[in-house]
Amino acid sequence: MLSQQQIDHYQDKGYLGVEGVFSAQEVAELQRVTDEFVEKSREVTQHTAEYDLEPDHTPEMPKLRRLKSPVTSHPVYEAALRNDKVLDIVSRLVGTEAVRYNGNKLNMKSGGFGSPVEWHQDWAFYPHSNDDLLAVGICIDAMSEENGCLMVMPGSHKGPVLDHHQDGHFVGAVTDPDFDDSAAEKVELAAGGISIHHVRALHGSLPNRSPDPRRLLLFQYASGDSWPLLGTDWEGFTKSFLRGEPSQRVRVEQVPVQLALPTSLKGGSIYETQTVLKASTFKNTAGD
Repeated sequence: MLSQQQIDHYQDKGYLGVEGVFSAQEVAELQRVTDEFVEKSREVTQHTAEYDLEPDHTPEMPKLRRLKSPVTSHPVYEAALRNDKVLDIVSRLVGTEAVRYNGNKLNMKSGGFGSPVEWHQDWAFYPHSNDDLLAVGICIDAMSEENGCLMVMPGSHKGPVLDHHQDGHFVGAVTDPDFDDSAAEKVELAAGGISIHHVRALHGSLPNRSPDPRRLLLFQYASGDSWPLLGTDWEGFTKSFLRGEPSQRVRVEQVPVQLALPTSLKGGSIYETQTVLKASTFKNTAGD
């Protein structure tokens, strides 16, 4: 699925967009199932273990911001997680045949009001013994600058882990006052394409200012020889494998780490964690 040029792009810039990974039929099925969950969200008025809601969500006008664990919510999402085309790409980029996953969510930016995601590094949330981890975003809809596409700081995966703390607590977003996002690059894709970003890549996304939805199904993948520094149990570790066999021998690399501790004052999702930010981290991005 990947050319050497695409692999070089990922290794150099820390992200990649790949068109046409999912067929039109697969996309239509993802859209159908996602629409069903939006309808079901009419039945709730506050965040639940399954749903994260926009602040002005109502039963009359449902505004579902995130489905927190889509893989356990519907087999269509689980099938996407295990898609062989995706796993072939992931295996190539993390450098091992053994691949596991360590998280999943479905972020929804409905037309005209979809919330932004402030600049952050996934690595700040879940550092491991090595950094051969990445996130894959499956575009359920076309993803453009107008509807809040993923934006990445090229080459940031090779740099430091920036501070994500405020007043002594983790806030899930960059708080460095000198952070400059003017070099950010947009990842724009048609429905069925996938975005890929390295676990240390600085990224975020603007609000949806268009009438069109931007729903992105996100899977976190890891090399099979990586171990989460904030801890797990052996049973959970073994169950996370999608390819290959788990081993007690893990690979430890010299990688920068700042723990997400003390924990955030607000939990539930990155959206809630970031609500305590005193100022937006979008300072120089076009369209802000």
